Amino acid sequence: MLGGFAAFAVLGFVVAYIGPTGFALAQATAEEAPQVSLYASSLDDVQSLSGDGSAEAEPAALDRGGYSVYVKPKPTPTVAPTAASSSSSGGWRPPFVTPDPGTAQAIAYDMVLARGWGDDQFACLVALWKKESGWRVNAYNAGSGAYGIPQALPGSKMATAGADWETNPATQITWGLGYIGGRYGTPCGAWDHSQRTGWY
Repeated sequence: MLGGFAAFAVLGFVVAYIGPTGFALAQATAEEAPQVSLYASSLDDVQSLSGDGSAEAEPAALDRGGYSVYVKPKPTPTVAPTAASSSSSGGWRPPFVTPDPGTAQAIAYDMVLARGWGDDQFACLVALWKKESGWRVNAYNAGSGAYGIPQALPGSKMATAGADWETNPATQITWGLGYIGGRYGTPCGAWDHSQRTGWY
């Protein structure tokens, strides 16, 4: 009796586990999936070329006339209008920036004002000497021999402003402003010349 009960329990478990839904899904899958052999599936992958075997295909022409190249044009830059400049050349002038106290630029600012030049002239001077020496008292150009903040050529010319011309920014600036005033009239005159020629 125990053996019959066990067989009945196993059968009940299988029916409950698979159930009517599981049986229907298994039956539908078996009906939909055709049997495909490896040989049959490889036949579907074979490519064939149909055409006239007697006509020989001409190779594509690879001359320059068969191609065209399109180069996207670069946009033309638009120049923002600037305020009218006092120089005859009409070039760009740097804006004024107040120097930090105790720097070579602060020394130069006081000297520029003492000569009667304004903030616009100081701005030109800052840009000019930034380009020439980075406002470094020991800036040296090995190619030309120019030295100091104003890049005097040779540097020993600055001895006319003081014996400490090699290390004192005030001495170098005094000489540089005298040179600029005598040759170009103003720092902006020197800046304009530098912009046109690359030197002053």
